[in-house]
Amino acid sequence: MKLVILAVGRGRATPEQDLATGWLARIPQGGELIEIESRLPAGDARREDEGARLLRHCPPATPLVACDPQGRDTSSEALAAMLGRWRDDGIASACFAIGGADGHSPALLQRAEARIAFGSATWPHMLFRAMLAEQLYRATMILAGHPYHRGG
Repeated sequence: MKLVILAVGRGRATPEQDLATGWLARIPQGGELIEIESRLPAGDARREDEGARLLRHCPPATPLVACDPQGRDTSSEALAAMLGRWRDDGIASACFAIGGADGHSPALLQRAEARIAFGSATWPHMLFRAMLAEQLYRATMILAGHPYHRGG
């Protein structure tokens, strides 16, 4: 299953960007980072524009997961189980959306099949991309029975 991170903001030549793209490159069935930007001033209009731009990259039949501080705290095993269900249902790809500073639009949250969080801390957007990419790789390794998850 191809795993796609949809993110607000453009990455630059930073160690965090290198980490994110490096983890995505390790995903056996493929990983991709798609970045969008809005030129609107901060506020509701910008959040709606960002949501619409993110949604354009996630086909209607493709599962969408919103990374949201108000989402369910999700373990590596739970993420793997979710991906495994989709894989077993014959789903070819899944999208994971990281919103901008004002969060996700109501339209994106409504479209999302799940809302996940990695704890209650606030993470820098670029670092969160790398963390999500690593967790997606880890989930694929759990499903493959690879010892990476267990540190062996």
